[in-house]
Amino acid sequence: MATKLNDILKQVAVLEVKGQTSITIEGIIFDSRKAAEGMLFVAVKGTQADGHAYIADVVKRGVKAVVCETLPEQLESEVTYIKVADTTEALGRLADAFYEFPSKELKLVGITGTNGKTTTATLLFNAVRSMGYKAGLLSTVANYIEDRVLDATHTTPDAVELNKLLREMVDEGCSYCFMEVSSHAIVQRRIAGLKFAGAVFSNITHDHLDYHKTFDEYIKAKKLFFDDLDASAFALTNTDDRNGKVMVQNTKASVHSYSLKSASDFKCKIIENDFDGMQLKIDGLEVWTRFIGEFNAYNLLAVYSTGILLGFAKEEMLTVLSAMTPVSGRFEYVRSKQKITAIVDYAHTPDALLNVVSTINKIRKPEQKFITVVGAGGNRDKTKRPVMARIAVENSDMVILTSDNPRNERAEDILDDMKAGIPEGSAAKVLVIVDRKEAIKTACAISRANDIILVAGKGHETYQEINGVKHHFDDKEVLREVFESI
Repeated sequence: MATKLNDILKQVAVLEVKGQTSITIEGIIFDSRKAAEGMLFVAVKGTQADGHAYIADVVKRGVKAVVCETLPEQLESEVTYIKVADTTEALGRLADAFYEFPSKELKLVGITGTNGKTTTATLLFNAVRSMGYKAGLLSTVANYIEDRVLDATHTTPDAVELNKLLREMVDEGCSYCFMEVSSHAIVQRRIAGLKFAGAVFSNITHDHLDYHKTFDEYIKAKKLFFDDLDASAFALTNTDDRNGKVMVQNTKASVHSYSLKSASDFKCKIIENDFDGMQLKIDGLEVWTRFIGEFNAYNLLAVYSTGILLGFAKEEMLTVLSAMTPVSGRFEYVRSKQKITAIVDYAHTPDALLNVVSTINKIRKPEQKFITVVGAGGNRDKTKRPVMARIAVENSDMVILTSDNPRNERAEDILDDMKAGIPEGSAAKVLVIVDRKEAIKTACAISRANDIILVAGKGHETYQEINGVKHHFDDKEVLREVFESI
């Protein structure tokens, strides 16, 4: 693709221009390592580096246009410099314009919240496709353009990649796109300029305080997504979450609500819940689903409600829900010949872990022993580590603390943080096994017929990140191997 610089500059508030804006741009970059002739470089102030420090370098490598907040002291005569107040905001709007506003050509729905984003977005993607429509998905697990899978490196891609993917979706005939919208992406303005048909709020609990510093800042980050919606969009919020109404206080979008326990536009009640599935009553009609647990009832209700707001019929949505299967790594089963049930779940926050262990305890029989294998990620919010350990110990018969993705931390240090959360008098029911594979094998070895094992934290992931290197590791794969050998 190529376009005139002055055409895309119409989308941003330009403070000052040095040079010609009639030049042709063949791409937009914010990573100086991708510098090449024909590129527009946007100097973004990131968490690790400031793009302004690399302006001279990209110019030497052939870049002929630069967007920045502060003009360099030395200006090159053949280079165009554009000064703006916020390069992060400008990057999103310029990328949107460069790819010819793809979000305006399909129905884009964003899902935000601490838990449930992946499940809700993926089920919506599957739902519309099952009804014969072409769709795209942008999620933590993977990005999809119909059946084509593209690896996901972030929950929400950067602004340039995001608009590029949306343009590919439009070009391939997609009518819908469902995307997870992370708090990082909202604050970093990766979604600036996008036109959303709707936004969904699932819940907000303790997470990402390594980035946002305070819970209040985390709430404000999520709320900004709804503040930016226009009047043509819908805002769907979970009123059972105490911050559900806060999210939509200032939005211009039409507000709708869903809940299991409070007054709302869309209601759901759990009629029956066991390890085979749930019988739900949604908007007065009963439907059997293959999903388990109250947290999944919320996810399914969010999917149903979004479908109705997008114009699908009530009966059509309920039929689709009844045929759906769980998302990879979200309360997934692996069963042994001895009838040991292992559940693999992505739960990596205190609230998500509590949801899963509570669900298991509501369903299991008194004679079924319940073992939880859990760790915590490195280079992330440390305050949740002891909380997760406490939740696991208080709600399980046995707990094995192990490594998750230690990243650039020592796994032993992370486990020491977790051990601080073990309630007094409960040490006898806790094992600490650093090696995750050994931890899973031990859980299987001490289990008997009909017992239940929860392996939490990594879910769909097929790697373990240690010292910055990703090694192949799949919880489900390990469980199957162990079960086949016993």
